[in-house]
Amino acid sequence: MTVMTPEASLDPELRAAGDVTHFWRVPRHHGLDCLRATFRRHAYVRHTHETYAIAAIVSGCETFFHRGAQHYAVAGSIGIICPDEIHDGEPFGGSFEYRTFYPSPELMQEIAEEVAGRPFSGPPWFRHSVIHDPELFLAHSQLHACLCLDDTWTSEMEQDTRLIDFLGRLIARWADLDGLPPVHRASKSVNRVRDFLDAHLGEEAELAELAKIAGLSRSHFIRAFRKETGLTPHAYLLDRRFRAASRLLGQGEAPGDVALACGFFDQSHLNRVFKARMGVTPGIYRAA
Repeated sequence: MTVMTPEASLDPELRAAGDVTHFWRVPRHHGLDCLRATFRRHAYVRHTHETYAIAAIVSGCETFFHRGAQHYAVAGSIGIICPDEIHDGEPFGGSFEYRTFYPSPELMQEIAEEVAGRPFSGPPWFRHSVIHDPELFLAHSQLHACLCLDDTWTSEMEQDTRLIDFLGRLIARWADLDGLPPVHRASKSVNRVRDFLDAHLGEEAELAELAKIAGLSRSHFIRAFRKETGLTPHAYLLDRRFRAASRLLGQGEAPGDVALACGFFDQSHLNRVFKARMGVTPGIYRAA
């Protein structure tokens, strides 16, 4: 487990403004990513993750777009984003400090099945974007601090006990285990373009070509794609490249090679796109 120092996390300009991040990973729990950050200027662009994002707001207030609405998570609250959901995030009223876990769908489904004592066809879904649960907030903060310590200070058994206990209580209290998230079925034309972009992430795509694949005019295609995915075609492509880059960096691939493989112009382009969505540089993410 590697804990990255704030001096290496963000651009000098952002650090000078008071933005700092600490990022690390706990591999034995399906590659659980952890982030501790204070943001005064940094703002996330709209993006998605393959994982959940479960964030406890320690101070200040974060505002974020999620499921078509703007939300405000104040100190003492917990924000929850499910996999593949579009969201962003930025300070509201000055700054905010938070602690975030990114548990995988596999881990969350395992714990949900343990909690319920029965199998599920998929991972749990959370109806609320922001929850207020003081007991869980305290457990989240204690768990995050415990996972940040190296093994000379805390044992893996203590870390694992706190993690499973916290996620189990979160799921038992707040997850909708029997319900299903709203399903939006995209049109065949948009799905054809999404499939094409996913299969050609490392290549440049032309708007006219994508509109032709969809069988629509360019302007109609842009409107239809944004309405059904929540992102423009270009933003969707960058989001998918970011997710592919996250997987490769997590496997230890060098940022320069990842930038080339995922269709970025160069490593600096990868850096900008990655930091705008993850809050840390590709090098920091890979080192963890």
